[in-house]
Amino acid sequence: MSMRGVASVLICFFLSGGATHAETLMGAMCRAYNANPQLNAGRAELRAIDERVPQAQAGMRPRISGDGYLGVQRNRLVTKQRDVDINDPTVTSVTKNIQNGGSIPRSAHLTFEQPIFDGFKAQNETRAAESGVFAGRERLRLTEQRILFDAVSAYMNVLRDTAALKLQESNVAVLKEQLRQTRERYQYGQITLTDVAQVEARLAGGKSLAGAARATLDASIGVYRKTVGVEPTKLAPGAPIDRLLPKSREEAERIAQSEHPFILAALHDADVADLDIKALEADFMPKLSITGDVFTQTDIAGIGNRNVGAKVLGHLNVPIYEGGLTSSRVRQAKETAGQRRFDADVARAEVLSLVRAYWGALQAAKTQISAAQTQIAAAERALYGIREEAKAGQRTTLEILIAQQELLYARIALVFAQRDRVVASYAMLSSLGRLSSGWLGLTPGGYDPAIHFDQVKDLWGDPTTPDR
Repeated sequence: MSMRGVASVLICFFLSGGATHAETLMGAMCRAYNANPQLNAGRAELRAIDERVPQAQAGMRPRISGDGYLGVQRNRLVTKQRDVDINDPTVTSVTKNIQNGGSIPRSAHLTFEQPIFDGFKAQNETRAAESGVFAGRERLRLTEQRILFDAVSAYMNVLRDTAALKLQESNVAVLKEQLRQTRERYQYGQITLTDVAQVEARLAGGKSLAGAARATLDASIGVYRKTVGVEPTKLAPGAPIDRLLPKSREEAERIAQSEHPFILAALHDADVADLDIKALEADFMPKLSITGDVFTQTDIAGIGNRNVGAKVLGHLNVPIYEGGLTSSRVRQAKETAGQRRFDADVARAEVLSLVRAYWGALQAAKTQISAAQTQIAAAERALYGIREEAKAGQRTTLEILIAQQELLYARIALVFAQRDRVVASYAMLSSLGRLSSGWLGLTPGGYDPAIHFDQVKDLWGDPTTPDR
């Protein structure tokens, strides 16, 4: 098959063809969504953040503890008694008495405390923890977007590099055939050794480029394996995701400003910082709680002694002066809250910049495809004409080689532009905050972070992790 025929087949495969039972772009993203270790690590991190809510709620829940003691006690009592003779008081005697004994001292102590008022500290800490969970969910969406976009890039890179390698190998085959024909013409005296050397040089360069294309493809396969989790076999062509994109850049900017997880996470972080201020200010307020004690003691103070009792007390703690520690923490929290609000402004600006950059890249990729197709058509006509003119002696071998190289580069440029066109559409979707399993319809009923949150938010105990 000629180089032109091979290139036509490759371009058609890249755009609209593929083998039966081939891996699809959506299938690759689905694999990454379900099995990528970075995404699974992000989900585990969010589940850990969920636990901050019951931890904060514990501040107003009762606390009960018990203590117990059990041991062995040995006693040895030595007493001395001085006796006086009643008939002669000047005569005395000393009597020594020794008593040995043992006991098992034991005690049990049960205490409890029920906070009544804590200055709304636990309430504000709980609200801050919930806002932290919402921020964590948005960051998980960011991780999901990044993994899915990496899967798209890896998939399209393998397709691109496979097509580029085939074009380079086809170029080598054409140059080999051209070298054979050139040597035949030299033997008939139609051309000189210079023409043969020119073709030999181009053939050596073509082999070098084919080797480099093979190395690039191997690297892309490695990235695909890392991102998707399997080796690429037969990959079906990828298509742009234009159906999910807005019609104008202005609409895209509006959507991104209201939906992008980077902005939403920053806004939730600002809420957390504001609530942290209120939680710290609670340390200025009095605390009220009820405490209770139930105890029993046996053989503690002495053999045969037992003490049993119970008490219930109200405990009021009024902070007066703590050395300025709380005041400093409140000032620090206020500065942090101001920083978080600035971070939200930064996030808006960065997302706006991304939208405009990716919108421009998408439009450029469309233009590049059209230009590359026009360039290929012109280069094919030029190569045909130069070959025909060379038969009449009006063109040189070098001119044929240059025309062949320009056609090769035009075809490779089209392959790259087709890859960029698909990737740019997914990058644009990512800049909107909509590159997700839900928007793409990858896995109906996929991972829902709210399930684990609902399972643990009201737990009073049980250290086992819930099923999810």
